[in-house]
Amino acid sequence: MFWFQQGLCFLPAFLVIWSSSTFIVSYIIALFRGDVDVIFPYISDTGAKPPESCIFGLMTFISACAGISTIYARYKFVEKLSADTGMVSPRLNKTALVLGLLSCLGMCIVATFQETLVTAVHDIGAILFFVSGVLYIILQSVISFRAYPFGSSICVCRVRVGIAILAVLAFFPTFICAFYVKQTTLHRDKGDEDYPFHVASAACEWIVAFSFICFFLTYIDDFKLFTLRVKTENVE
Repeated sequence: MFWFQQGLCFLPAFLVIWSSSTFIVSYIIALFRGDVDVIFPYISDTGAKPPESCIFGLMTFISACAGISTIYARYKFVEKLSADTGMVSPRLNKTALVLGLLSCLGMCIVATFQETLVTAVHDIGAILFFVSGVLYIILQSVISFRAYPFGSSICVCRVRVGIAILAVLAFFPTFICAFYVKQTTLHRDKGDEDYPFHVASAACEWIVAFSFICFFLTYIDDFKLFTLRVKTENVE
């Protein structure tokens, strides 16, 4: 049996690979077409113009669907641990589920409403994605420690806390610096007054996004431990 055939570990593995490809592929296409600058464009900038916008939208939507599946599977796994051990509060688990689903909803909004066409809605989706995503990985880090020694090892728990701290530290500069960015063009000049704020905001945005990906990477070993079944009953 291959490693990806154990339990449901193929879910976070697919999510990590596909999400990474989404960001990288759209960036490479936009770069070769000359639509963005080499140095730290915003992630949304790489999917602002066709054809990369079409690829970015489709791949981001698939990432959101994979995220929903992974987040729900994690919820059911923790729910089972909670029922067997009583070490994790069901309310905490449900709160994490809601935040995770809201983050995926934000991804869908970002994928559907392009930055250059419907800026306000796109920004709302981005804020929903990042805020809910950061809160989700914080709560999952807490859940991991509360569930220990069931589920994850202490090393994985510490790695998750480290990733969550990195995401939080990068989250605030992303939005604070973005507040001082006045220009909304895809190409920037180093002489622009707000250029340092743009670079700082965009760089931190990439860090937060890939911290999410790295966090889901830590799910792989956990997901080897369980599987889900759909039970069908006839309605009388």
